[in-house]
Amino acid sequence: MRHYELTFIVDPVLSNEEIQSVRQTYEDQVKKQGCTIVHIEDGGLKQLAYPLNKRNSGIYYTIEFAAETGEGIAPIELALRRDERIMRYLTISLDKFGVKYNEDKRGGLIKKVTRLRKKAAKPADVAPVPVAKVPDVVIPEIVEEEE
Repeated sequence: MRHYELTFIVDPVLSNEEIQSVRQTYEDQVKKQGCTIVHIEDGGLKQLAYPLNKRNSGIYYTIEFAAETGEGIAPIELALRRDERIMRYLTISLDKFGVKYNEDKRGGLIKKVTRLRKKAAKPADVAPVPVAKVPDVVIPEIVEEEE
């Protein structure tokens, strides 16, 4: 069996019922193609890196499924391409390492990575820079004498 992962972004303007309807539609579409659904993940509302269809955010869904052949992928992608409620989609084929990674992630062995923010240096954390003091020096004026 080949394993695939289908990720799609739903337009956030839709109501909750419409969003669940979109999810259910593609879940049924995958089952109709003779594929076995392994896992469905609701990624939730996320900020996009750049605007898509004049939207700055989208609702992410990921469906991991197994199929005997890859022939059922084309009709699913065709339906995604024609659906105006879908902003973007991506279907990838998982190798054995990808399948193992997803199983470990679902099992809790792999945690979600969070980015650490750089801490701004506080004045107390920074050592004061010594300032050299220059003594006041008086420079005598040179007066030319007339002969």
